[in-house]
Amino acid sequence: MKLAFTKMHGLGNDFVVIDGVRQRVNLDPEAIRFLADRHFGIGCDQVLLVERPVDPSRALFRYRIFNADGGEVEQCGNGARCFAVFVREQGLTQADTIPVETLSGPIELRVEADGQVTVNMGRPRFHPDQLPFLAPTEVDEYPLEVDGEPLRIGAVSMGNPHAVLLVDAVATAPVERLGPAIEHHPRFPDRVNVGFAAVRARDRIDLRVWERGAGETLACGTGACAAMAVARRRGLVDTRVRVDLPGGSLVLSWSGESDQPVWMTGPATTVFHGRIER
Repeated sequence: MKLAFTKMHGLGNDFVVIDGVRQRVNLDPEAIRFLADRHFGIGCDQVLLVERPVDPSRALFRYRIFNADGGEVEQCGNGARCFAVFVREQGLTQADTIPVETLSGPIELRVEADGQVTVNMGRPRFHPDQLPFLAPTEVDEYPLEVDGEPLRIGAVSMGNPHAVLLVDAVATAPVERLGPAIEHHPRFPDRVNVGFAAVRARDRIDLRVWERGAGETLACGTGACAAMAVARRRGLVDTRVRVDLPGGSLVLSWSGESDQPVWMTGPATTVFHGRIER
């Protein structure tokens, strides 16, 4: 297997992006793990695959996301911004607004005049069945026992499942200890991404994220949306919020209405192009 690829990142959340439109691509879990390996492969948090859409009348591309462990996942906000920049840089489209298919449904990407990308991330889904999360009813906050420790979490799907834990300060949050324990908690049958969020003001959240199948990353777009949605639903933040992650900042907007999407704006950076043979 010889593949042309592009290395990109969104606030340090890094990706191997592969054009599956103009080259034949066969990615099984072993190949994904090889590409993502930082010692023997290229190295990345996720592998992104650009494909032709299933329904060309509704989308320009199909956007597929694979975690470093080889598993395919539903959504990745930082990856979506990189996807938009990639297809334009590669001459696959010159459209400013790019509708794409994802495993979790259609989303829309918009390249702004300053080069940043705004993504319609879809509406937050709070019902436990939509994550999935084992709970008898939908509430704003759930008790969760982790290794004998009682916690309180918010739970929301942004196309992929998120648990959000409010903390006093992200610098001292027990990400390495609680992240994997919550990710694999039996009440999350499909595992879960875990956000550790500190609300600093009504327009600012600090955030660290333990990503399902990848570990802690420098930034997580859907994690930022999830943290903002959980905080907004509890009345802790306003409709527009800056979320500061270890890799940089994203701007999120959500009205708080259940039928309205979260909008995310942030950068996407191309690092280098290459070819790899497996």
